[in-house]
Amino acid sequence: MQIQKLKQLISKILIKYNLNKKDAEICAKALINAELVGAPSHGVSRLKMYCERIKKKVINPKPKIKIKRVSNSVSFIDADNSIGFVAADTGIKETIKIAKKTGIAFVGIKNSGHYGLSGYYIEQAVKKNLLAFAFTNAPPAIAPHGGKKTIFGTNPICFGSPTNSKIPFIFDTSMSIINRGKIRVAAKLNKSIPKGVALDKFGKQTTNAKKALSGVQLPIAGFRGSGLAWMVDILTGVFVGSAHSGKVKDPFDDFRGPQNIGHLFIAFKNNLFVKNFKQQIKVNINRVKNIPKIKGEKIYYPGERKFFRKKLNSKKNIKIPSSIKKDLDNLLS
Repeated sequence: MQIQKLKQLISKILIKYNLNKKDAEICAKALINAELVGAPSHGVSRLKMYCERIKKKVINPKPKIKIKRVSNSVSFIDADNSIGFVAADTGIKETIKIAKKTGIAFVGIKNSGHYGLSGYYIEQAVKKNLLAFAFTNAPPAIAPHGGKKTIFGTNPICFGSPTNSKIPFIFDTSMSIINRGKIRVAAKLNKSIPKGVALDKFGKQTTNAKKALSGVQLPIAGFRGSGLAWMVDILTGVFVGSAHSGKVKDPFDDFRGPQNIGHLFIAFKNNLFVKNFKQQIKVNINRVKNIPKIKGEKIYYPGERKFFRKKLNSKKNIKIPSSIKKDLDNLLS
């Protein structure tokens, strides 16, 4: 489907579900971006879920988002159970505005929902010549080291930096070996998942996506990944006053109330300590990329391949699986 046509279709569906035109376009843009960078697990396949949550009144389509300025460099946002894209869009814009003025910004968000790809927001800050971090929590998927019950989300962290080129450095990773969205898409399309990324509910390794969803996802780097997931749970749950320690609701299966997800954005000017940051980041990247390489391999910095993928995909139509196309048709009917 043509990109612009798909964007208009998504906006039309969300307006039907009572979002205003501006907020619908914010959501559509974020979902299209996920498709273009090669992350369809966070793209159009999730639209049905968002609409179901709006219909069941656990996402507020007409939020009254409140921004409280805590200090010159700190803001606290109550997203009023808005769709996560709108909450995060408000948050990153506030973060950028503060950082450009004071040099550093610290913005916490509560009462939000799933906001898609963290890198999408951090890239907006990087384009304004800022370094930035994003943290967000998620529904239970990972067990703490030594436990057999899920309690932490995949809890992604993201860091971005300007470079000496138009390609930003964007490191965006979840704390699980693969993100939960990929497992959901695999389950929907009846495809298997890689071995060694998840356990079933009996604690046995599985390549069955549906069994993995009812079991446990394995963290990156063993106990270190589980510790990082716990860290994000504290930063975006306990610290900002959102749900934590297993209480974030699953957006696909739990309609008892809002997710109450928390986000934390941090951004700062690149010249706070040195005046030649762009020159030094060029030196840094060149040194790393020019070390001796394994035969047939090339070194990319985080975000580089996504940049080229998006550039290439922006010239093509977006492929929509038949099952997801059917969902879109049903949402419009």
